[in-house]
Amino acid sequence: MSDVTLIVNMKLDEIETEVLERFKEFQQAMIDKDETLLNEIMDDNYTLTHMSGKVQTKQEYIQEIANGVLNYYHSTIIEPTITITDDKYAKLTADVKLDAKVYGIKGNWTLKTNVTMKKIDDVWYLSKWDN
Repeated sequence: MSDVTLIVNMKLDEIETEVLERFKEFQQAMIDKDETLLNEIMDDNYTLTHMSGKVQTKQEYIQEIANGVLNYYHSTIIEPTITITDDKYAKLTADVKLDAKVYGIKGNWTLKTNVTMKKIDDVWYLSKWDN
């Protein structure tokens, strides 16, 4: 059972679908606290910029998920737009509604999301997530 919902009203091509499915997989791994999968999906130089402006590295982000500082329960990806550059880079822009408990505060937040991905050996990796 997936804890990630998609709201997509436009037709996506094959590569755009790959990018969206990878982001969906990432969202589910956050919810499942799957450290192994998060490590596989995220580029080693990955950074996350929170709504507050706080920037975290891959290791810091995974550690806060694993330690229960960041708890995700459900994600809704709303009307994603995906731009592909040179078949090696992708940018996913969407509103992402998260049901979460973050730094002790439980709530539902809609994040204006910009995710950058890069393709290495035919696999998409998340390299940056800005909110």
